[in-house]
Amino acid sequence: AGCMPVLIGWSAVTNSVSWSALVLFLVVFFWTPPHYWPLSMRFKDDYANAGVPMLPVIAEDVTVGKQIVAYSWVTVLTSLALIPIAPMGWIYAVIAVVSGAVFLLEAHMLLKRAKEGAPYSVLKPMRLFHYSISYLTLLFIGVAVGTFSSIFIATPALTDLRRREKGVQELAR
Repeated sequence: AGCMPVLIGWSAVTNSVSWSALVLFLVVFFWTPPHYWPLSMRFKDDYANAGVPMLPVIAEDVTVGKQIVAYSWVTVLTSLALIPIAPMGWIYAVIAVVSGAVFLLEAHMLLKRAKEGAPYSVLKPMRLFHYSISYLTLLFIGVAVGTFSSIFIATPALTDLRRREKGVQELAR
């Protein structure tokens, strides 16, 4: 459900849905599990007592960690797919690569600690949970800044992309 506002907002503003919007939708879609599962690892007992079958309730920490790492990789790779699809520029690319690397590092560290059988005080699932919020925030700041800066930087590829988008919009009318 958290990924739907991306499509709704995009279509409300542009009166269309583009590949850029779909990629942003997928980023949030794939980001949700590695964001939420660390939180549910921390409150595993509460979910179990309430009878809510969250993944950390029904699976071992190592299994949850492996899923978190897999979804984190898909999230970061999806965020990088936006670079050739939309005119984001180098600012977005740097933010996506650096913040994505930290996100992946945190996910892998959580898995490593889970494999070692670390208690929750050492496992630190909330560390990944909190960083995941920062990651998505930085990524969307990168989209805004990258898009804004590309307005003022005319490159042949960007000019060609804008011409193609304009042509597609005219055909759609």
